[in-house]
Amino acid sequence: MTKLTLTNHVQTNTTVLENEFIDRHMANANGEYVKVYLFLLRHLNDPAGVPKISEIADALDYTEKDVIRALNYWKNQGLLDYEVRPDAGGEVLPAAAHASDVSDIGQFRSRKEFKEILHVTEQYLQKTLSHTEMDAITYFYETLGMSADLIEYLIEYCVENNHKSIHYIKKVALSWYEQKITTIAEAKCNTVFYNKDYYAVLNAYGIKGRAPAAAETAFMKRWYEEYGFSQDIVLEAVNRTMNTIHQPSFDYTESILKDWFQKDVHKMGDIAAVDAAYMSRKEQKAKAKTDARQKRNPAGNAPNNKFNNFDSRSYDMEDLERKLLQQ
Repeated sequence: MTKLTLTNHVQTNTTVLENEFIDRHMANANGEYVKVYLFLLRHLNDPAGVPKISEIADALDYTEKDVIRALNYWKNQGLLDYEVRPDAGGEVLPAAAHASDVSDIGQFRSRKEFKEILHVTEQYLQKTLSHTEMDAITYFYETLGMSADLIEYLIEYCVENNHKSIHYIKKVALSWYEQKITTIAEAKCNTVFYNKDYYAVLNAYGIKGRAPAAAETAFMKRWYEEYGFSQDIVLEAVNRTMNTIHQPSFDYTESILKDWFQKDVHKMGDIAAVDAAYMSRKEQKAKAKTDARQKRNPAGNAPNNKFNNFDSRSYDMEDLERKLLQQ
């Protein structure tokens, strides 16, 4: 949110309203709220001081609750502050009604760097910021104490990972704050937890709306860094996991990727070669079993015993063993 300077600096019979208020705030505000704001601005340099709530209500033909709602709105927008003065009988007064410095009437954001943050954020999000988004950026800057550079990196990082939602951006900001991250270098070390490759895995498992758990991160770090697999290979293993057991399982995916790593898989074409070799071995074993059975009974006559009424079964023990290890 950019800083507004409510100052009558031209003539005593003229009220100056900055274009910033018109461009960013007026269109979305209730008309009654705008009237209250303009009325306060009109009386900013009044020798009698800023009017009381009751005086504003009388002048605009509002109830005092209407005026307070308007003040609350502008306070939430960060353009105005007020307080309850015990020495005024408990009446709510604009904060600057008793101040000698005119600038105290509003807690306006005049810092140049904050204005630049808003501009940069709009460039990254490719849109005009909503009130919710401006409030969030203000929260990062003023409440969390994040530097302008860190906020810019925060927005850049989230957008690059296809997350433009201010709610998601706020989650990342709060995570950094809780971990006492105050510099871009520290943030870069932490972004492993929000890596786009990791989120691709979660999405393939059907896991939405959360960051990876520590154990899950350990698995994925091994797949990408120790095994050195690209995202397409990892996702192929995840897809095979889901097609086989129909539920997310980092252990099952690990068994697939470990096998590929041991067999020197480096690209998708290598996986096809591994699959072909497996099928070839399977066919050879099946043929060997058939040949051995024929040697034992060349005439094809089954032994005459009481079990002959049952069909004999053959098992591919290598295939069963492989599935057991993967599970």
